[in-house]
Amino acid sequence: MTTTLPVPPLVVPQAPPPTRRWIRPALGVLLLLTGVLYLWGLGKNGWANSFYSAAVQAGSVSWKAFFFGSSDAANSITVDKTPASLWVMALSARVFGVNAWSILVPQALMGVASVGLLFTSVRRWFGPAAGLLAGLVLALTPIAALMFRFNNPDALLVLLMVAGAYATTRAIENGSTKWIMLAGVFVGFGFLAKMLQALLVVPAFALAYLFAGPPKLGKRIWQLLLSGLAVVVSAGWYIAIVSLVPASMRPYIGGSQNNSLLELALGYNGLGRLSGDETGSVGGGGGGGGGGGFWGSTGLLRMFAPEQGGQVAWLLPAALILLVAGLVITFRRVRTDRQRAGLILWGSWLLVTGLTFSFMQGIFHAYYTVALAPAIGALVGMGAAVLWRHRRHWAAAVTLAVAIAVTAWWSYVLLARSADFLPWLKWVVLVGGLLAAVAVLGSLRLPTRVGAVAAGLALIFVLAGPAAYAVQTVSQPHTGSIPSAGPATDAAFGPGGGRGFGGGRGGGGFGGGRGQNGTFPGFPGGTQNGGGFPGGSQNGGGFAGGAQNGGGFPGLPGGSQNGGLPGGSQNGGGFRGGGGMGGLLDSASVSAEMKALLLADADKYTWVAASVGSQNASGYQLATGKPVMPVGGFNGSDPSPTLAQFQEYVAQGKIHYFIGGAGFGGRSAGGSNASAQIAEWVQANFTAKTVGNTTVYDLTAPTTNTTA
Repeated sequence: MTTTLPVPPLVVPQAPPPTRRWIRPALGVLLLLTGVLYLWGLGKNGWANSFYSAAVQAGSVSWKAFFFGSSDAANSITVDKTPASLWVMALSARVFGVNAWSILVPQALMGVASVGLLFTSVRRWFGPAAGLLAGLVLALTPIAALMFRFNNPDALLVLLMVAGAYATTRAIENGSTKWIMLAGVFVGFGFLAKMLQALLVVPAFALAYLFAGPPKLGKRIWQLLLSGLAVVVSAGWYIAIVSLVPASMRPYIGGSQNNSLLELALGYNGLGRLSGDETGSVGGGGGGGGGGGFWGSTGLLRMFAPEQGGQVAWLLPAALILLVAGLVITFRRVRTDRQRAGLILWGSWLLVTGLTFSFMQGIFHAYYTVALAPAIGALVGMGAAVLWRHRRHWAAAVTLAVAIAVTAWWSYVLLARSADFLPWLKWVVLVGGLLAAVAVLGSLRLPTRVGAVAAGLALIFVLAGPAAYAVQTVSQPHTGSIPSAGPATDAAFGPGGGRGFGGGRGGGGFGGGRGQNGTFPGFPGGTQNGGGFPGGSQNGGGFAGGAQNGGGFPGLPGGSQNGGLPGGSQNGGGFRGGGGMGGLLDSASVSAEMKALLLADADKYTWVAASVGSQNASGYQLATGKPVMPVGGFNGSDPSPTLAQFQEYVAQGKIHYFIGGAGFGGRSAGGSNASAQIAEWVQANFTAKTVGNTTVYDLTAPTTNTTA
């Protein structure tokens, strides 16, 4: 008997479906427009944040300053952050020279890369349309348009966090240990850009992988532990090196009171930001439960407040609505469902970071919110794609229409806060957005093409507000340490604002609390026109002991006639900077006479000058290209150098001039008062002279037989 074996059917391999031809051109257009938006007229920002630009200049001429992130090439003190973002800019400056473009172009390219990486991450699970929408939302977020044209560490931080989300996405697809560890590496290097803020995305990455990763639970937990180890190693190598190098062989760690990088990471730049207990800070924290403080009120609605709303919150309500809707639709799917995993990943990013920003009582600036922009963009793109595919169901269509209508109304509210900025736009956005919402709702019964037109119109109207703010942002110069995007708003955090800096429409100076004329909350003795701090002069005078018209801070010699905050323009700088609410705490304006004075015999000295506060010192360093010692670091409250050390430097002939009239100084929030002691010693033992509008002391010509 013959047995015939069954012949398996012939299997013809199926070619993968062809890639839709429009995807690559569309992505190319998105990236090109993003690049144009972020690069156009970039030079108008000049040194942007001169605090970091000075450190870039130092790193471009000294590898030691490069590695440690020193403020000056003579390595007296570092900036108050870990230096990863400075490394990128300093390498660019070494190749192309120290100028605005070499410093800022890398930031813009990071923005383009972030948009492209966000597109890639969202597209993998939700399709190209969702990815394009996510990238477009990120590109047009006003605070993103600012910070990707600025030299703060936030640009690199955002890029690394988006890269970490992409790596987590890849790990969820195949359970790869390599990819989940790579996500940890990106977070670790994010720590080297901006310390603990990078860790805010860790819960999102861990939760998404723990919930949806393909391996069994035990292996998923083990993989996450390895990813945590990758975070520690990729950040810890630098901390270990800095900690092991003797203090005498490296610069002082700026922002710390004990010359410790760990103290800086966990204190001033870490847990202190949450509690408000930040030794050496210039102000107190915000009170809980909506109480006002130096950094504005805290609470659940903080991201919607005037200080932050126009920066980032345009599509925040829509992102939250679409997140909930997407989770409801995907609720009953299998554990490893990728779309639900994506919603968990980006939703957790948004919620953890947003709630942290909302309730932190320490130093908080509106530009921090750029870290929310990728999550908002991703959720809008993903949620819109999921609901659009289910739009034939009445609940999905209604939810999508509600998200559009709420966004139109919220855009109207935000635009109304800038009454003088395109006053007609808020009505166009409101009416057009509501009509588009009705049209999308009607897509239940309309042909697909008609529904697509309605969706396109809705997209135009919901993005018109942030796009207008973004274009306005890039059209204006921005400088200083506290930049903000968009046009000026009522009751905003900034000059002309309500809470925080600025002091309301009638107020002035550094104040800006709830008082009628801008009195600084919690500080007694606010003056008639907004002085805010005790002892300020009649017309806005700053801190106690200021000069006749508000100049200077306690214990600082030689304040200029109309001086104010540190490092400002000739008549009371510190609040220079353009665009929207502007940039606060800018560097000094250096006259030609001062530059010539400092450059004379400059090579004979380690530092051509010293000045209290990094902002003031940075202006002189950038103008001369020579090291200028920032006494006391950024706030003037670090014990670097001590009075004895400074006296020794003077005795050794290492410092030529002392520049008076700037810097915070004093015992600020528990910080050191060494800078005030140094300033008083200089005033008592050296003769002041005025060069232009600047008071200087020649430290090589004492008035007495002063000894160290």
